[in-house]
Amino acid sequence: MTAYVIAHLQDAAPHPEIAEYIERLPGTFEPHGGRYLVHVTQHEVKEGSWPGSVVMIGFPGIAEARAWWDSPTYREIAPLRSRHIEGDIILVEGVPEGYDPAATVKAMREALPAE
Repeated sequence: MTAYVIAHLQDAAPHPEIAEYIERLPGTFEPHGGRYLVHVTQHEVKEGSWPGSVVMIGFPGIAEARAWWDSPTYREIAPLRSRHIEGDIILVEGVPEGYDPAATVKAMREALPAE
């Protein structure tokens, strides 16, 4: 099942270490089957606020996403970003083909207090 790394990054001033990070990043996720899905493209806020930018990388599964995050090649370059850009990064598993949210709704209803 596909998994995703989603980063919500706050705007940062240009810095040589950020440029190096961006140049080296694809080489760290490609061996794990990762690929860019979104990379600092324009976004349109419909509710709330979303300052900064979005990066999204897809992986074949959550094991591959975790292996990339924990890999020595990524851990080596991660400080190039984290020293200069604030943000939130999550790993999240996608839903299977043909996913039906009915089971989620059923569990939610069962958890509600009886009326």
